[in-house]
Amino acid sequence: MPGNSTTVVHADDNVRPSHAVAPPIYQTATFSAEDAERFAYAAVEPRGQDFYTRFGNPNHAQVAAVVAQLENTEAAMVTASGMAALSTAVLALVSAGDHVIGQTSTYGGTGSVLLNLLPRFGVSITQVDQTDPGAFERALTPQTRLILVESPSNPLLQITDLRAVAELAHSHNAVTLADNTFATPLNQRPTDFGIDLVWHSATKYLNGHSDVSAGVIAGTAETLDKIWETATLTGAVLGPIDAWLLLRGLRTLPLRVPRHNANGHALAEALQDHPAVSRVHYPGLPDHPQHALASRQMSGFGGVLGIELAGGYDAADEFLGQLRYARRSASLGGPESLAVHPVSMWRGMLSDEQIAESGVPFGLVRFAAGTEDTADLVSDVLAAADAVAGRHSR
Repeated sequence: MPGNSTTVVHADDNVRPSHAVAPPIYQTATFSAEDAERFAYAAVEPRGQDFYTRFGNPNHAQVAAVVAQLENTEAAMVTASGMAALSTAVLALVSAGDHVIGQTSTYGGTGSVLLNLLPRFGVSITQVDQTDPGAFERALTPQTRLILVESPSNPLLQITDLRAVAELAHSHNAVTLADNTFATPLNQRPTDFGIDLVWHSATKYLNGHSDVSAGVIAGTAETLDKIWETATLTGAVLGPIDAWLLLRGLRTLPLRVPRHNANGHALAEALQDHPAVSRVHYPGLPDHPQHALASRQMSGFGGVLGIELAGGYDAADEFLGQLRYARRSASLGGPESLAVHPVSMWRGMLSDEQIAESGVPFGLVRFAAGTEDTADLVSDVLAAADAVAGRHSR
């Protein structure tokens, strides 16, 4: 298998519909066929690319080819957003009466799918502490069909033992679906540990420029065909221009991720002993409770860290206001650093009680390091922490 830098440039060679070096944008809603036989086939071909853009598009196929090879899977497909990827996959895989296991530490949108969406369709759910592999086993029922994992988790950067969960699921005929958004396939490939399906908010690192909303799912061709059938019904289709931009972003993923990794690690080390900070959540730090597991599963630790301010909610808000380079904004993975207060962001999706149950501290800031100069970012966050320390310190 070629290296990552070669993969992002050449993995789509076999699905390029022209000899153009820079791929064309297929900005069309529909395609014609030369005869009735070809038209009939194109109308039902799973993940095809020349019938109707809701069913597939050449720009979709190129992105899918690159992501599938990066994640070491048979196939992949794109959607209009990360949440579209998750919800489409879940709706395709479970039915009324089934049981789904998720994590208590997980992205707020994923938590809302578990707590607010699936129960409306007669699907029962259980959320468990991902740091305890035994918790997944204790949550299993004869009706368990799907286990959702996220490692590192958003925003606490907790680690899931992917191999242990995959082996458990397979022994009970359950499917595993992993959110690999934070890690990217450059830092971690869940299928190497037995995970069945991987999804990303491709809005983040895969695109890398904060200008596209997209999602992607990778796995076996058979399972992707099933998810594709649901996707054609939900209609969460990625526009051709966005798919083209996503492909362009993927071309530089191996150049960008090492810089994000380096900046995230430097910031975590700089802040871990600051008096305004009660704890830094970052799996690359030796004192992270799951550092050993993270080191076995990951080749890099990513650009996201959780900064827990000693002064709680008010201190977190003040810290954000003091930052010069990091913008107060949702999302991550672009060249610019972004920082957000998860509790403030998730109050529109989850109640305060649900947020508290997830274990997210009210003083936590999620900092997504961009690709700025490391020294400038470190100086900026230390100055912000110094400003807060005068009124809020441990």
